[in-house]
Amino acid sequence: MENKNNNLNLQISNEWKNTFPGATVGLLVIKNTINPQKSSALDNEMKNVENEIRNRFSDSGREGIRELNTIKAYTQHYKKFKKSYHVMLQLESVALKNRNLPRISSLVSAMFTAELKNQLLTAGHDLSKLKLPIELNTSKGSESYIGMNGNAQKLNENDMYISDSEGIISSIIYGPDKRTSITSSTKDVVFTVYGTTGISPEQINQHLEDISLYVSMISSESITDTIQIYNN
Repeated sequence: MENKNNNLNLQISNEWKNTFPGATVGLLVIKNTINPQKSSALDNEMKNVENEIRNRFSDSGREGIRELNTIKAYTQHYKKFKKSYHVMLQLESVALKNRNLPRISSLVSAMFTAELKNQLLTAGHDLSKLKLPIELNTSKGSESYIGMNGNAQKLNENDMYISDSEGIISSIIYGPDKRTSITSSTKDVVFTVYGTTGISPEQINQHLEDISLYVSMISSESITDTIQIYNN
């Protein structure tokens, strides 16, 4: 485990350790930021990333995307639930259909940009809304939470999820919750990265560094408070 700060520790359950050998999870806390609707500096970087991706897959196309080691690693997990990895679909949309990443809010856009660049599954939360401690666990199939769409979502058995003392805040298959979501008033933000077997700690660390860089484009006063990486 690598941890640059102990202010917010992700607790790891024994069930998760036993179920997901070789998996890696990362945590990033950034404080004293802002979340405007748009950031010109970040938007320019998003355009650069989008263009780099289009150039990268101009010849290899969909096959090249699906042969990426990152995509293969997540696909192995998603196919157990008869799902497609949504970041792969987003990558195909940008690379092959010339579509742009959604511009929702600056902090969310920073996360989306890093997801697209690195293909690593990430969730964002408002730190002030979390009820500590937070824990990484394995679902039994009976758990549920309110998703971003406002609807109750029941988990499948043997998915990864993270919860605080009040309830689940995200899972791999169904994404982040509504309760702790990032809003226009978010000042302190938490990003969590789920790395399935085949995703290395080094990839997770670089991904978190990229998010931190993108957030600094939004607010030069932002402070990277915590980077924590757990490799099983």
